[in-house]
Amino acid sequence: MVKPKILILLASPRGFCAGVDRAIQIVERALEKYGAPVYVRHEIVHNRTVVQDLESKGGIFVDDLDQVPQDAPVVFSAHGVAKSVPAEATRRGLIQVDATCPLVTKVHREADQHHKAGRPVVLIGHSGHPEVEGTLGQLPAGAMHLVETPADAADLDLPADAEVAFVTQTTLAVDDTAEIVAALGRRLPSLVAPRKEDICYATTNRQNAVKAIAERCDAMIVIGAPNSSNSVRLTEVARQSGCAKAILVQGPEDMDWEMIQGATTVGITAGASAPEKLVDQILDALRERFEVTVEEVAVTSEDVRFKLPTTLDA
Repeated sequence: MVKPKILILLASPRGFCAGVDRAIQIVERALEKYGAPVYVRHEIVHNRTVVQDLESKGGIFVDDLDQVPQDAPVVFSAHGVAKSVPAEATRRGLIQVDATCPLVTKVHREADQHHKAGRPVVLIGHSGHPEVEGTLGQLPAGAMHLVETPADAADLDLPADAEVAFVTQTTLAVDDTAEIVAALGRRLPSLVAPRKEDICYATTNRQNAVKAIAERCDAMIVIGAPNSSNSVRLTEVARQSGCAKAILVQGPEDMDWEMIQGATTVGITAGASAPEKLVDQILDALRERFEVTVEEVAVTSEDVRFKLPTTLDA
């Protein structure tokens, strides 16, 4: 049987960012230093393949600190935590290792500085996301106002002449966030923006890579977890950029093969917490069904690296 031909446009950059790579290394280094088990509060990053791999090495993922035994090592996830979490860990005598992405820590510091300067702080982000919960927890209750949409911005209960600062979740859609910021600016003329963009370089680069190929694609495969904000945003960006058929999958077992029936050009990208081996698995699954030609489309290169915590030094 002759396989139909298909062109795969492979978006680049894709997959692991520096913060994710660092977080995974932190858990692995903690296992080397302290021995198994090492407890991790929440998923270290939002990807089941990564979590299962670390579990096989001795990582134990928990929802709350009360699930961590006394004096045990605990790693805080890349998404960051509220100030109350390390405070409780200290009270419990736990060995703490912080895997918070440095770009998330930057947002935390900005919020704290604005609060100390007497400015109300607006956080643009998605309610319930671990990064948002951690950022809200940097300030006293009620000191930060969460905004998810332009309508939320217009309805803020703050004086129009107030000097208000805003920060953002690092994994938002760039274009959607710009609309919210514009709405905030109309509502609050003295709005204070971050000195440097809060949406992280990796999120922006992966969205730009999807935009670069979307109009050429009959369908787009985004590899990532449904609870991964940056992966979900990639799917939305693909649709907004001209590829109506965009699907989020965690691996080949999630593929909707009917969706790409008749497609001649298919885009593939991966969220910042998705390992490259998942891209390879999707490509292998495609090769079983199609005669595949792969074209990599790169919009930029990345060379960002983050240092590991000194607490993990031998």
